[in-house]
Amino acid sequence: MLLYLLDLLGVAVFSVSGALAAGRLQLDLLGVLVLASLTAVGGGTLRDLLMNRHPVFWMSNPVYLLVICAAALGTVLYVQFLQIPAQALLVADALGLALFALSGAQLAEAARLSPVIVVLMGTMTGVAGGVMRDICSNQIPLLLRQDIYASAAIAGIVLYLTLKALGLKSSWAFGAGLVAVAALRLSAIFLGWHLPVFRLPG
Repeated sequence: MLLYLLDLLGVAVFSVSGALAAGRLQLDLLGVLVLASLTAVGGGTLRDLLMNRHPVFWMSNPVYLLVICAAALGTVLYVQFLQIPAQALLVADALGLALFALSGAQLAEAARLSPVIVVLMGTMTGVAGGVMRDICSNQIPLLLRQDIYASAAIAGIVLYLTLKALGLKSSWAFGAGLVAVAALRLSAIFLGWHLPVFRLPG
């Protein structure tokens, strides 16, 4: 139950992120809902389609769509009067990334996929929605920039799988992976950590 509630919280946070991106592009309310939905459930939808999981998670549980609509429209109203604290949103986004990545990895693991595919499916669950948001916003996706984002998800999932392989209880391994993803992402935000950039010589 706790993980489900956290999952809904992650959906809400990513919805806010998509709604804010729509606001920067001056989209109408339909555009706000579309961009919020892509950001919130795009990664999980792609994961479910690739893993042949039917129905897709938000189709079997419409609560996800209600949360998206409430968060997106709430954001539209909120920003008319107050400014959303940027740091608070970044922290919530880091936690959402961590939860989505690890929960996606667990679903792939339950399907008895290979560890490499588990890492891929978990990372996709966490970051693909943001990639869709950035593409629709005509921006270079965060995934392709020097930010520690997808790499944080990968590291956390690898840690989770490694600890489980060493015999640690699944719930403890999940918690350790969750903390690792969030810690790496927050370190990138607040300490300025980033990956090296590839530049052509000359």
